[in-house]
This record gives sequence, structure tokens and C-alpha cells, in this order.
Amino acid sequence: MWSGPRNISTAMMRAFENRPDTVVVDEPLYAAYLARTGVDHPAREAVIASQPADVATAVAELFAPLPPGRRVHYAKHMAHHVSRDMDLRWTLQFRNAFLIRDPVEVVASYVRARETCEPDDIGPRQQEWLLELWDAHDLEVPILDAKEFLRAPEAHLRWLCDWLGIPFTARMLSWPPGPRTSDGVWARYWYAAVWSSTRFEPWRRRETTLSEHDAAVAEACRPIYEALYARRVRV
Repeated sequence: MWSGPRNISTAMMRAFENRPDTVVVDEPLYAAYLARTGVDHPAREAVIASQPADVATAVAELFAPLPPGRRVHYAKHMAHHVSRDMDLRWTLQFRNAFLIRDPVEVVASYVRARETCEPDDIGPRQQEWLLELWDAHDLEVPILDAKEFLRAPEAHLRWLCDWLGIPFTARMLSWPPGPRTSDGVWARYWYAAVWSSTRFEPWRRRETTLSEHDAAVAEACRPIYEALYARRVRV
């Protein structure tokens, strides 16, 4: 599942982790992204120490055999953790899906946690060329829009499970509050809302006021978002 930050990606990971047949991995390319770019994120050194900082090693772990009794491996990815010059043909061996969200909402949420925001920080550009790769290989890639998903989570999850060929379970609709051992070491900086949640919260309109720079970032991402939105799953 390829998302940008400040989306419902961690809640979606919770939904899958609450399945008895599933194991999840939280942003397995994060350390490699920090090591490659030098970007200063909260808990940067702890993140790098917690995961393989080499992309090849991180990817190899995604292909590791599943534990006994598990048949689904759910990987929560941030699209901005990859770059266009990387060889991403390994993704062709997985079932890939997108989570998207209106860029105004993404930027407004992002700048509450970080001082600056640029288009490459929030994922749509990377999602665009990931989709170019997958389209070139005729892969079907479901695109889930956060607002529409939150208006009908069960219907979307049923659709997604059917596409994956796995049974839907109502356990995906709620989960116990609090942290998980599967959460990345960065969770305390980003996951407060998810830690207090027990389900997908209904979508609600939020008043947003962006600076001129942040509004320009959202506007730069809008054409890509709208192109992806046109291909969204409809249930």
C-alpha cells in the first residue's frame, strides 16, 4: 500500500494487522530514504538504526517467508521514500495499491508537524511515476481516496479483499487503542491520533488556512491528485 504522509495509511495498517492471517511491516524503506537523502526527520538516527539502511536489504526482507499461520504480508509504504532513479521492478512481484488524499488536507496536516513542506515530501509525484511503471506492465492498481474510503470503509475493504483474493473479516473495522510492536520507532512523533483510535473515523470537512508557499505546494500536486482520483475505486 503506497501512500503519502498525513493520510489514513497507519489506520489501514491497523485494519490489516487486526486480521489473524496477516503480518504487517511499517514503512520498511524509511531508513534507506533517510540515509540516501540526508533529510532531517524526528528520530532520524533511531530510524536508521532500526531498519536496513540499504534498499536491497530492505527489499529482500519483504520477500522473506511468512510466519506459520500467516498468508498475507501487508507493507505500508510512503511513496516519497523511493526516487525515480531507483530500480523499482521488484514492485512488479507484489500487489500494489495507492492511498490518496486531497493535497490541501495533506499539506495542512503536514505543516502542523513539520516546519516546511515541498511537493516531493508528500508523495503524489512519486505515485505518478510509480503508476507509469505499473501501467507499462499492465498491472491493475486500485486507488483508494481517503475521503471516499472514510465515507464507506466496509464497502471499500470488502472490495479490496475481493481484489486480493482474501476473505473479508469484520475485525478489519475496529482495533484496540494504543501502540503496537510493529509500529516504527518514529510512531511517537506521528501516530498520536491512531494510538487513540479504535476504528476509521468518519470523514469531516476541516477548515484549512495555508500560507502562500504551502498553498502553492498543494496546487502543484493537485493535477496529479486529480488524475489519480479519476481512477479511484468506486463502491
